[in-house]
Amino acid sequence: MPDASPSPSAAPSRPPLDGPALAAALTADSPLWRSLEVVDEIGSTNAALLAAAAEDAPEGTVLVAEHQAAGRGRLDRVWISPPRAGLAVSLLLRPDVPAARRGWLPLLTGVALAEAVTEVPGVRAALKWPNDLLAPDGAKLAGILAEVGSGAVVVGVGLNVSTTAEELPEGGTSLARAAGRPVDRAAVLLAFLRIFERRYLGWVQALGDPVGTGLARDYLAWCATVGATVTVSMPDGSQLDGVAESVDWDGRLVVRAPEGSVALASGDVRHVRTAPPGRV
Repeated sequence: MPDASPSPSAAPSRPPLDGPALAAALTADSPLWRSLEVVDEIGSTNAALLAAAAEDAPEGTVLVAEHQAAGRGRLDRVWISPPRAGLAVSLLLRPDVPAARRGWLPLLTGVALAEAVTEVPGVRAALKWPNDLLAPDGAKLAGILAEVGSGAVVVGVGLNVSTTAEELPEGGTSLARAAGRPVDRAAVLLAFLRIFERRYLGWVQALGDPVGTGLARDYLAWCATVGATVTVSMPDGSQLDGVAESVDWDGRLVVRAPEGSVALASGDVRHVRTAPPGRV
């Protein structure tokens, strides 16, 4: 009798990440990555690397936590995941690009993450501007948070990997559920960091140019927001309704509203009607 495939909805096996092996695989001959550390538990990987940046930690420092006790997302939201159920990883970067171009860094991160989950577990994901990775059914797989401090940018990613239906928040899903099988966290992590490295170095070399590097083109190819009818909750509490037309040179979402086109650097976007199929 053939072995039965493990169900992603059953209690999953959650082996720990091998930090030294991952560090050796990642940093060997890498022009960007200097170190990778895996910790069992931490408050927030982003907060820890922002503190490290204040102590002059080098670009290319990577911190991964098996469990975050106080993980955070955009707009002061909390990101919670059971131990070893996902990937909580932060990257310390010091991009030498014009300040306005830094708005593309979370979008670049999203493209690298989308490519990694397509490459490794075979999940064809999509991006919601500015910081969410979505499964094919529109449920949230991951969030991205970029924070600035001490001349550095720390980019954090929280990705659900083996999280079960009972463990997920409303509207969330995991790679195991989307793929219909268990997913190797280490393989996804290495794929993401290697793809990110290639894209980031090219972007920095081009002084943050999203067009010449192909980043703008590739982001639009993955983005489910552009072309969608959206409702945007603004930081001041107001609401903007319209159609997401494009992402501009600075990474801002351009929304066509009844009063005219508005370029948004931030805001909580809800897809009211999705873009036509075939974009991703």
